[in-house]
Amino acid sequence: MRICGFVYIVLALWVASPARAAVVEADAGHLLLSYQIASKASVAKAYMSVADIARWWSSDHTYSGDAKNLHLDARAGGCWCEKWGGGSVQHMSVLLAMPGKLLRLSGGLGPLQSGALDGTLTFQFKATDGGSETRIDYAVAGYFPGGLDKVAGGVDQVLSAQIERLRQLSEGVVPEPASKH
Repeated sequence: MRICGFVYIVLALWVASPARAAVVEADAGHLLLSYQIASKASVAKAYMSVADIARWWSSDHTYSGDAKNLHLDARAGGCWCEKWGGGSVQHMSVLLAMPGKLLRLSGGLGPLQSGALDGTLTFQFKATDGGSETRIDYAVAGYFPGGLDKVAGGVDQVLSAQIERLRQLSEGVVPEPASKH
């Protein structure tokens, strides 16, 4: 039943998140989400925080119900995978890894895996006077039943909540466990 809950959350969750987010483009065949977070962390720390996915991704948005089952091997060909006693899933694969600069992954998150889609999630890191800035873009194109424009808002809400948790972790705050649905 966790998968049904996961699908429901991704498609229907409409809560605000402190991370700046925007659905930049959305139609039936594609969507582009863009986020920008500022952090007091250095670019090296911000990059390491992204790779530490089990500490910032919410258990509510996993197939197993426990983010401790997540692992991101931040190297080209690496896997953002989830393994548990009842199965496993490859959420995304790593296309490019340049520590402290850029991390690019490929795949469809959650229910987007069920469509005939290409998705690219890019994290770009830039040093600022006060720490760092991370720009996150998620571009998805292809066929999804009902159209990607119909799920863009839900995907944005879920992803922006995760990105806020990432910002907290990069600043040394362990994100609170998300509420169980």
